[in-house]
Amino acid sequence: MQELVTKVAVVTGAGSGMGRAMARRFAAEGMRVALADVDAEPLEETGRMIVEAGTAADDVLARLTDVASESEVDALADLVFDTWGQVDLLVNNAGVFVGGFLWERPAADLQFVLGPNLWGILHGIRAFVPRMIAQGTEGHIVNTVSAAGLLGTPYAGPYSISKFAAFAATEALASDLEAIGSPLKVTALCPGMVDTNIATRSERHRPPELATETTDDRAFVSDMLAEVTAQGIDPAAVAEMVVDAVRAERFVQLTHDMYVPALKERGEALAAGVLPARGEFGDAPA
Repeated sequence: MQELVTKVAVVTGAGSGMGRAMARRFAAEGMRVALADVDAEPLEETGRMIVEAGTAADDVLARLTDVASESEVDALADLVFDTWGQVDLLVNNAGVFVGGFLWERPAADLQFVLGPNLWGILHGIRAFVPRMIAQGTEGHIVNTVSAAGLLGTPYAGPYSISKFAAFAATEALASDLEAIGSPLKVTALCPGMVDTNIATRSERHRPPELATETTDDRAFVSDMLAEVTAQGIDPAAVAEMVVDAVRAERFVQLTHDMYVPALKERGEALAAGVLPARGEFGDAPA
């Protein structure tokens, strides 16, 4: 999809980090943008930033949305289609982090991380894609996966599980759309180290019914993640890559070339029937 002016973009997790950066970048391209996030104040702030940068207020929508909720994602889709009659770019970006050893993690931790990271994507696909297909026009779906959805990472089992599943969903979507001859294209955005607040804000979004005690392994990996992401690239740089990926119809968008050799080595290891080499956590994707 080359021309973005007046097209409609939907971005979940738009209240901070990569979601905010992508929403602002799409608006700068002349797109109308629908913003969704679970935090009201950051969501409103993103909308203000976009309007203050020159986008007409009528070209910005914002809706408080928990993407782990099917009904809330349905309501978001209804709002956007009722307002603008179309969606051309869907970015399923919202996500949280839960780390630690798998044998230490209660089921509630897995339920929490799978909510936005996997079900948020699946709800987005089901709520938006059928109507995007019915439009009969070109369009694009970007799912924020992670380099942790391509490469195994120590101490990050719950997160990696959610992201490997997110990649599988993204590949399945792309394959299905190709099978029916749809002009819609798909990108799996696989960021590495990006300067976001995922390590510090994730627990604030945990539903009370999924509360668990913090264990040493989970605290360790959260602290390490905060340190690593603080040294990461600017989310605005990721937004530029996403615009380029949409225009180039690129299926996988990495943010760091350093993962390419590891991906090749992983493929060779799996083909040989052996466990891929374990990366150092200091190099772990975020």
